[in-house]
Amino acid sequence: MANERIGYRSAVARQPESLAHGLKIVTAALETIDIRPFRGKSIGFAGIGASYQAAMVGASYLRLLGIPSFAYCPTDLYEAVDSAAQAFVALSASGQSKEISDVMALRALMPRIAICRSAENPLAELTGAVIPSGSGADNGASSTGYTGMVLAIGLLCDALAGKTFSGWADLPAAVGQMLQSTRNMANAAAASLQACSSIDLVGARAGFATAGEGAMLIREAVRIPAAGWDTMNYLHGPMESQDSRTGVIAFGNGREVKIAEDMAGFGCPSVLITDRSDVPHRPNLTVITVPGFDNPVADAIIQIVALQMIVGDMQDSAGLTDITFRYRQTDTKLKAWSPTEV
Repeated sequence: MANERIGYRSAVARQPESLAHGLKIVTAALETIDIRPFRGKSIGFAGIGASYQAAMVGASYLRLLGIPSFAYCPTDLYEAVDSAAQAFVALSASGQSKEISDVMALRALMPRIAICRSAENPLAELTGAVIPSGSGADNGASSTGYTGMVLAIGLLCDALAGKTFSGWADLPAAVGQMLQSTRNMANAAAASLQACSSIDLVGARAGFATAGEGAMLIREAVRIPAAGWDTMNYLHGPMESQDSRTGVIAFGNGREVKIAEDMAGFGCPSVLITDRSDVPHRPNLTVITVPGFDNPVADAIIQIVALQMIVGDMQDSAGLTDITFRYRQTDTKLKAWSPTEV
């Protein structure tokens, strides 16, 4: 089954395979899709849940490439039909998210394209154009589904901007190497955070999206309250509640480094996920050094996989291995939940 539901660790372990396959699938799809209707327009990325964090990555990257772009949660789009973006990228791994289908149906006359795990689903039918990420088997908390979507977004942004990033082909192998090289530090980071009553995650631009996705992942897989914060916004009050009972995870190589160091100095269990190799470990601070691509989308994929590793150790230590959601909702998908399919 291409979209089989598998265990958490199995999903994280297959990230290199998933990304390599997705790279081929997305590249082939982009050769057949007409993206000319999107040119010269402001682009909206619409998503909900993990897909909203992916939307933030896409909007941030496309703006960096010189194209006006915005990330939208569907709540913002039910009434702003003509005053939001001029063209839309609809994000839903399953293609079954009700809210995304609702707001795309309101924009039948606008250019629309869906990014989903596979090409056959209601959202793809609605938009009339789809880029399948090819991410395949996954767990309920979205490991390969998230990174596969982000990879597809990156490739689409390059196509829209007429740009080429040469590092995509190196990404799967880099993720595979990281899964091996950072295993011990991920375990140490998990141990330092295990007893926390809550965890803040901090990052800037695409890293802000990674922080938000990481917070969702911790909530879903470990059942610890967590929140994602923009780096500079975090300095304006939110960090005030942190102490030895709470944790912080920072993503990046700028101001995030000092945040992690400062919070560790205040006695807060801290983790820094960065491509810098000059940040020393210190009491209360675990540093996980990951490959850097100098590309915000590729870096977001590398960094979230590092966090997925930490969450796997935390989940096992908490006795929550491969749990499913406790509070399953019946009105968020177009089809019923399946225990065997994602």
